[in-house]
Amino acid sequence: KYHILPIQSQNIYQTIHGYVTANTRQRTQNYSSSERAIKQARLHRPLRSTIPVLSRRRVLEATTSPKNKMAASAETSALFPIFILTLMALPLVPYTMFKLCRAASKETKISNFSTYSNLTLVLLWLVMAVLVYYIKHISQEIQVFEPFSILGLEPGAADADIKKAYRRLSIQYHPDKNPDPEANKYFVEFIAKAYEALTDPVARENYEKYGHPDGRQGIQMGIALPQFLLNIDGTSGGILLLGIIGVCIILPLMMAVIYLSRSSKYTGNYVMHQTLSAYYYFMKPSLAPSKIMDVFIKAAEYMEIPVRRSDAEPLQKLFLSVRSELSLDLKNIKQEQAKFWKQHPALVKTELLIQAQLTREAGALPPALQADFRRMLQLAPRLLEELMKMAIIPRTSQGHGWLRPAIGVVELSQCIIQAVPLSARKPIGGSTEGIAPLLQLPHFSETVVKKIARKKVRTFEDLIDMTQEERTELLTQVGGFSDDETNDVELVLNMMPSITVDAICETEGEEGIQEGDIVTLHAWITLQRGNGLIGALPHAPYYPFHKEEGFWLVLADPVSNEVWLSQKVTFIDEAAALTAVSKAIQESKEGSGASTKEINQAVKEAVEKVRKGSRLVMAKFQAPAEGNYNLTCYCLCDSWIGCDKKSGLKFKVFKRIRAGTRGAVVEEGPSVEDGIDEEEEEEEEVQDDYESEYSEDEEENDPKKNAEAPNGVAHEKERNSGSEHSDSDED
Repeated sequence: KYHILPIQSQNIYQTIHGYVTANTRQRTQNYSSSERAIKQARLHRPLRSTIPVLSRRRVLEATTSPKNKMAASAETSALFPIFILTLMALPLVPYTMFKLCRAASKETKISNFSTYSNLTLVLLWLVMAVLVYYIKHISQEIQVFEPFSILGLEPGAADADIKKAYRRLSIQYHPDKNPDPEANKYFVEFIAKAYEALTDPVARENYEKYGHPDGRQGIQMGIALPQFLLNIDGTSGGILLLGIIGVCIILPLMMAVIYLSRSSKYTGNYVMHQTLSAYYYFMKPSLAPSKIMDVFIKAAEYMEIPVRRSDAEPLQKLFLSVRSELSLDLKNIKQEQAKFWKQHPALVKTELLIQAQLTREAGALPPALQADFRRMLQLAPRLLEELMKMAIIPRTSQGHGWLRPAIGVVELSQCIIQAVPLSARKPIGGSTEGIAPLLQLPHFSETVVKKIARKKVRTFEDLIDMTQEERTELLTQVGGFSDDETNDVELVLNMMPSITVDAICETEGEEGIQEGDIVTLHAWITLQRGNGLIGALPHAPYYPFHKEEGFWLVLADPVSNEVWLSQKVTFIDEAAALTAVSKAIQESKEGSGASTKEINQAVKEAVEKVRKGSRLVMAKFQAPAEGNYNLTCYCLCDSWIGCDKKSGLKFKVFKRIRAGTRGAVVEEGPSVEDGIDEEEEEEEEVQDDYESEYSEDEEENDPKKNAEAPNGVAHEKERNSGSEHSDSDED
């Protein structure tokens, strides 16, 4: 009858009953036994609200009670530490593995452990350990509701055993027998509910079949957030709303702003706009190759490399070892040194690190400088490519770039990739490259170069012209190489590319080149190697990053230091080269009015050339004023020293006498024959000024032939029918 009393009446009755009880010893035993039972019952707290019910009405009351809602929220909030642990583990575990592998490969000393990054890493791991312990403790306390275990029975017990167990526990925990509030709570929330779940036939069948008195249970969804955020009443609702706005709106906007602000600083080649501005400003037409370094180190990316106080002493030692490569005036060495150190610290550090690469002194750098050194080398190819573009960008009124700084940029790129000092490129004997091509070979040094020079092998060309047996004998007997070292040299020599350039200039659909015509340069660049490969990576043991061979085709006038046109060529991607050459040949032939059969035949021949190691470069430029032009076609490699190729290209521009489709105005004047005679006389007078060492002997000995074949193709028809052209144009 006391079960139906209100809570206050029950408390009053329990108090009176406790004072009037005569058996004090029995009461003390009940207290001690109840405490043990309560501790044991904590292991059986329900993970979710699993109150067994006997009717649909009780099911509705159980699922809609505030206490059950709080239990569900407590369960979902218990997932929040797991959520935080997952977010921390996703980046922390891979980063830790990376740090350990990197430390193992470099054999980092223990003294370098106490850095800010390492201490932060250890602190994060400690936080993860605390979270793991906390989650494990929660999982031990929260258990599934088990009626049989609460009543102290085995699963499948009979109804009589259930009633006996219930009576036995009622004597011990019933409020009439035990006034302890904890015992009362345990009896109401566990014993009574377990008895109700097992005495009802439907509830017991559901429990034995599905593991729950209510039958088959669905999936319960939860939010891994703290409990105070799940309580929408009061101020917690505002906090949750602010959190949703911050995660769903503010955070994406901040990420977008950061991305756009960073991407706006860079070009398509991932070079900062500030770097391009500096390169454009400091690039000069008369910039010597030795002065390219001063422009190259002014990149904004290099200015962002940190300069630490601990770098002062290593940089001083590095300065002493590379001082001879800094082009300092030995007469005023103290003033030059002071002037050098007065520069911006980032410029000083970058130049010294580059000199460490050129002189192969990077191995002596401390670990802190090694990271900056690798960063500098990683950025070098992209920055050098942009520096090359700033050199050949149109600057003059004719739209021409500058040749001298362009060659200097390529030479600096070659030296950085092969780790050869710029001073080694000084001309010696008959070589314009000096001993730099020899130093890029494995096991070669200045001492070995001096030894083989005594045998009249002073240049790289002399070494290449020898047979393999002669080279082997020279290197083993004179250079002191072993058989393996000699094989390494032969292997690298077979990897080095041999370039040939075949270029002509012509006007599509017209004979001869006249003022204002759109001239097309057709240049076939053919690459051959001793090992038979076409596309390959250069041998660069001192450059630790992936670097593909790059070639620059430059048509320039070395006398006026002007670049007429340029284009970068690569031999790695053959599929792209096949597509480009097919499209270019097809458009060229269609423009000239060729038939379909002729177009297919030309495309087939071009594709065969590409597969054999050739690349087609087609570029257009406007024909200059009337006169003879003696240009040079350069093919410059940015990875190998001594593999550059250049060939002469002569053509003649006539005075305009035809009204072309390019909007040129017909000019009245002498016929083509008179123009050719005048040009022949002028060419005989100034032939020595325009003569190139790369032009063929036949052209040098026969100036008349040069006038008749300005494109490398005979144009006798134009000579014989010059007046006919003028008559037809007038008509």
